[in-house]
Amino acid sequence: MNRFVSARSLSGVALSLAMALTPVFAQESAPSPSPSPGGGGGATAPSPSPGPTTPGGRGTSPMPRPGDQFPQDTRFPEIQRPIFLSGKVMLNDGNPPPEPVLIERVCNGQPRGEGYTDSKGRFSFQLGQNQTVLQDASVAGGIDPTFDRQSPFGGSRSGGMGTGRGDQISERDLIGCEIRAVLPGFRSDLVNLSGRRAFDNPDVGTIVLHRLANVEGLTISFTAMNAPKDAKKAFERGHKDLMKKPDKALAEYQKAVQIYPQYSSAWFEMGLVHQSQNRIPEAREAYAKALEADPKFINPYRQLALIELQEQQWQALADTTDRLVKLNPVDYADAYFYNSIANYYLKRYDAAERSARETVKLDTLSRIPKANQLLGEILIEKGDYSAAADSLKAYLKFLPAGHEDTANTTKRLRALEQVLGAREQAATP
Repeated sequence: MNRFVSARSLSGVALSLAMALTPVFAQESAPSPSPSPGGGGGATAPSPSPGPTTPGGRGTSPMPRPGDQFPQDTRFPEIQRPIFLSGKVMLNDGNPPPEPVLIERVCNGQPRGEGYTDSKGRFSFQLGQNQTVLQDASVAGGIDPTFDRQSPFGGSRSGGMGTGRGDQISERDLIGCEIRAVLPGFRSDLVNLSGRRAFDNPDVGTIVLHRLANVEGLTISFTAMNAPKDAKKAFERGHKDLMKKPDKALAEYQKAVQIYPQYSSAWFEMGLVHQSQNRIPEAREAYAKALEADPKFINPYRQLALIELQEQQWQALADTTDRLVKLNPVDYADAYFYNSIANYYLKRYDAAERSARETVKLDTLSRIPKANQLLGEILIEKGDYSAAADSLKAYLKFLPAGHEDTANTTKRLRALEQVLGAREQAATP
């Protein structure tokens, strides 16, 4: 299935940008803010909640006293029964997706991956037991520009399938929840889960994916639909071997493209294996073959962007992400983010600003907080210190308590405010 190097358990791709930012207003009367390195604060696990206590603190005697009042969930705790769901995903032309599609549970606006469809578009899983689904932006975003200690604007986490917690989902947990299929370039039907019971029929029916009119590029390659049966079988064998035997999987993908040279999905998977094992020239070649077979196949562009970011090939990164967002302008906030970084270092500040603002606009779940920091730095370069200060303030709101970026960003913001104050004072008669 088309899960990216940053989202699978081959060998994760870690990106770093070892670059310093030079303040452009150092000549101003106010002190120059220092460059803002990327933060590296990890999330802190919450402390366990204390267990239930008996009324009046009288301990835990097995026999209640006359008149004792116990909460309902203490005497009769809710029985946690597994909840299973099954169904099918179809494209709006009546065909199943040519490759696996992610199924997400969305509760009160928060998505969580649950599983993938098979080769015929079918899915079946127990809710909450998502042990093989990556739970972060890379599910649909690939590039994961979160807080990264080594990069001024964030980088990519190491890959890691198997990050699902395996939570037990209760009937009560499904209030305000829906499931959907996730395929960039398509809008999914939604299935309401509120009121579903553990003993209900698990079959939720067919989820239809409707292609968006203004999107050309897709994360599925339609050349795969024309692949001969033997090529498809080799491709599927490759997927079965991929996690535990990547070299054997690579051999199966090679068989698939020998049978069907236009099999862009197989070329792409070959590139992923090479990239995960740091064989970058071979990965580039495989991605080029995939794009030669299907120029509107989004996935190879995204992996090439990772390589170009890692190697600081700013012009190549700008070109690749330009092509990507033209093919799909609605699904990839992270591609706009890296396009903005590339243009920033190429000193094309107008283009960098446009892409940074598009990142913030599309990032409705605020998964790329460093876009605000980047936008602030771009606006500093353009001399718009007031707007830059607003962007840095927005970035500070996302920083977790104790994050090392807080002090650096606050210092930079204060320097900006001093410059703005000095200008305002000078302009006052």
